[in-house]
Amino acid sequence: MIDLHSHTDRSDGTFTAAELVAEAVRIGLTALAITDHDTMSGYDLAVPYAKQAGLRLICGIELSTKFQGVSVHLLGYFPVEPPPTEFREWLSFLLESRRDRNRRLIDRLVSLGIPITLEEVEAYGKTLTARPHFARVLIDKGYAKDMQDAFDQYLDEKSRGYVQRHDIPIQEAIDRIRNAGGVSSLAHPVRIAKNHWDVLAKYVGELAGMGLQAIEVFHSDHSPENVSYYLSLAKRFNLGVTGGSDFHGANKPLISLGTGCRNNLNVPDALAEELASLVVV
Repeated sequence: MIDLHSHTDRSDGTFTAAELVAEAVRIGLTALAITDHDTMSGYDLAVPYAKQAGLRLICGIELSTKFQGVSVHLLGYFPVEPPPTEFREWLSFLLESRRDRNRRLIDRLVSLGIPITLEEVEAYGKTLTARPHFARVLIDKGYAKDMQDAFDQYLDEKSRGYVQRHDIPIQEAIDRIRNAGGVSSLAHPVRIAKNHWDVLAKYVGELAGMGLQAIEVFHSDHSPENVSYYLSLAKRFNLGVTGGSDFHGANKPLISLGTGCRNNLNVPDALAEELASLVVV
């Protein structure tokens, strides 16, 4: 059993790197990819723990990108070796973009009559402060009853408090991942076009033409019908296949590492080996 999509408390998860590795070992994972948003500090911290435990640890990243006006998440994997310094410096630029969005989000919430400071939110964040950390402060202050309520009222794209982040073009993200020795994979495609499969097929075809190398077929949000269709898209457009739980710890309590939402996930072990074959030399 493997899991190629997980998050630590260095982005918007709640498990430390050590705790995440320990959980992977406890449930019997043979390979784990840490795919924190815009940062590799969680992966860096996990390396010695994984080495000591004999767990195969894959370096990954999750990026928020823009494609035809739509927000699309892109996974990047570095199965042979971690990316060079140039790529990490680019990630630092993306983190600053997040900080700018966070400052604007604070202003927006204050304008709605919610007394909140960036310092309060950053107390929950580590390397990266994201919307789940805002949600926890909103819960603490009594403005939301739980994470879902916080997003529904203030943080989701359709909520009254939402502030747009300046996402990077997906073409740039694909190119940077490839040039850094990585493999790009379209994350949780069900969130892009819901179940409008003809629209998604058009998108995936265009992204494949832009250099996309894989698609996340297996995910906690995907039904058996989704999985079957995404496998057909991978075959149709000659893409690799990835999969993972998208584990966030207590921030997504229904999702378990390795097994997804109510045991709906079983990522084939062979996918970890196939990742390396997708790297462009």
